[in-house]
Amino acid sequence: MLAFLNIVFFVVHTAFTVFNLVGWIWRSTRKWHLLTLALTLLSWFGLGIWYGWGYCPCTDWHWEVRAKLGYRDTANNYIEFLVESLTGIAIAADHMEWILVGAMAVLTVLSVVLNIRDYRRK
Repeated sequence: MLAFLNIVFFVVHTAFTVFNLVGWIWRSTRKWHLLTLALTLLSWFGLGIWYGWGYCPCTDWHWEVRAKLGYRDTANNYIEFLVESLTGIAIAADHMEWILVGAMAVLTVLSVVLNIRDYRRK
């Protein structure tokens, strides 16, 4: 069951992450994109007040499953884990955090602007 959960977390969390990156492209998904960004930001900064900035429950639960499977993950966040797992490239944690914050800022502004534009065009 744990191996199955590991795969489910990997697929679902990765899909959510990819959608956060590209969901703004299609008009039909822009509202959902804004929602997923809002959920991510609420997790990072809302739950982050209690659990540490950048906290993600999906990552926390996935790490628990992987620890029970015997994995000893050293990544500070899920994106760092993904990049290293998929490419073998290790990016310093502080660099990755700046990349993530910058990307999230750009994606949030982009999504808000496009959603406002779409709303005004209706």
